Amino acid sequence: MSTTCQICGSTSTTPVIAQDDVAVVTCTECNFVFMETMPSEEVQAAIYDDAYDGASAGYFAKVDSKMRRSRRRARAILRMTANKSDTRPRFLDVGANGGFMTEAAREQGFDCVGVEIDQASVAYAREHYSANEFFLGSIEAYQEAANGATFDAVYCSEVIEHVPDLNPFVEAIAKLMTPDALLYLTTPDYGHWRRPKNLPEWDAFCPPSHCVYFDRQTLSRLLEKHGLKIFRYRFSLKPGLKVLARKF
Repeated sequence: MSTTCQICGSTSTTPVIAQDDVAVVTCTECNFVFMETMPSEEVQAAIYDDAYDGASAGYFAKVDSKMRRSRRRARAILRMTANKSDTRPRFLDVGANGGFMTEAAREQGFDCVGVEIDQASVAYAREHYSANEFFLGSIEAYQEAANGATFDAVYCSEVIEHVPDLNPFVEAIAKLMTPDALLYLTTPDYGHWRRPKNLPEWDAFCPPSHCVYFDRQTLSRLLEKHGLKIFRYRFSLKPGLKVLARKF
């Protein structure tokens, strides 16, 4: 196979599984797991075009519980945020969905921006949490439009596994972070001891929506390529990675 690993650059892979005409492989050098052929822009556009049925399904069907969890995380993030200026700390929510985490961070005293590619989700966020700024588009597009703006804390939860082109995505996040800024990132954990051995039984295994699958080593290696170092893994009983990293 000639598929190139986005983490280590190796072109040596072995098959993991083929399902519904979708092949998933693992890099023989660094063990990164990914789709052999990434979803096209057209496929991605179809997946994320009103992905939550007019902001009525998924997270939108359980807003109260979503906000409770968001507030807990926002309090933890504020405690770890190194803001050395006299101004309010700045918070960036990458993959903001309906703006729940963005609003929770604002309640903790952050100036907040949410970035989201789903138009219906952004419309919901702007209607319900209008004290925040919401950008419709990719994080790469926002970074280009941000005119050098930087943030003290960045939140990216259950997003990176959807990203076909990882390096520009992480590079844009890193460029938007101040020195010593905090990154709180979550994603499914392929290496978790509770991950089903039979991949189709794992609820996080859903190509082409989830097109990349990390363990601790591969996620750490990707982030370090872009100047971000993990300093803590938060416990997760479910097969998920919850990491805290800083820009160095």
